Amino acid sequence: MSDSSETFLVTEFVLLGFPELCHLHGLLFGSFLTIYIVTILENLVITVVIRASHQLHTPMYFFLADLSVLETLYTSVTVSKLLAGLLVQAKTISFSGCLTQLFLFLSLASSECFLLATMACDRYLAICHPLRYSAIMDSRMCLHLALSAWLGGFLASFVSMALISHLSFCGPNVLNHFFCDISPLLQLSCSDTTATEILDFVAAVAVLMTSLLVIMVSYAHILAMVLRISGGAGRWKAFSTCASHLVVVAIFYTTTIFMYARPHADSSFDVNKLVSVIYTVVTPLLNPIIYCLRNRDIREGLAKLLWTTGPS
Repeated sequence: MSDSSETFLVTEFVLLGFPELCHLHGLLFGSFLTIYIVTILENLVITVVIRASHQLHTPMYFFLADLSVLETLYTSVTVSKLLAGLLVQAKTISFSGCLTQLFLFLSLASSECFLLATMACDRYLAICHPLRYSAIMDSRMCLHLALSAWLGGFLASFVSMALISHLSFCGPNVLNHFFCDISPLLQLSCSDTTATEILDFVAAVAVLMTSLLVIMVSYAHILAMVLRISGGAGRWKAFSTCASHLVVVAIFYTTTIFMYARPHADSSFDVNKLVSVIYTVVTPLLNPIIYCLRNRDIREGLAKLLWTTGPS
């Protein structure tokens, strides 16, 4: 093989997965498969109910349906390869497949950041400017905001992919992870990754912190408005619509900031894999429950849908 630093000598990677739990691969496969199926079904139910129920055709539920679609894709990108790795002995992924998985993962994760920020702005307008809310958040504006969140995520991922594309991978080719993520990939490069790690860190901070800043400012205004409402019942009613969003934001940003908004040199891959399981497997399972399946309007919409489609 050529020794040119401009030539990629690695044509595939081996995803190490969880070698320390090799005796539990059968149990892990069954557990992750069950979680994945339940996650897909949860999001499918939410999307169908919101689309079928006319009373749920509001901006808040439009963004919730959009989030369900996004998280279905987001979890499928990583969990499908995780399940394949647990099921078969050969845990390889081609070089192009690895970069594709990384691109899709970063794009969808960044899109979720922007969508969560958009949802915070929607709640701010609904609570702080109720008289102007309907005029501002019409169907066209909701569609534009949702598309902007998706497009922003894909554009943000190009930054990281551009940084990685110039690196050389000469071997070894064993990724200490269950999917292609930035940190373990950079560890395998035979190029100097110092500048890439710094620029990637800056890009991650830009996506995470700008969206988080929008969320914090929105909820600061919401909190100020809620405190001006007289009566505990009125305050709780105004803030209850935001509680689930805050829980999801707290879980999502805690794990993603831990993973990506810190220098990669300080990372522990065993800890990283555990945290990755939380935000790629556990969090997508819990989000539909936190957001929608405990929501009275969603439950009523589901009951009406089952009643109308059931046997007469």
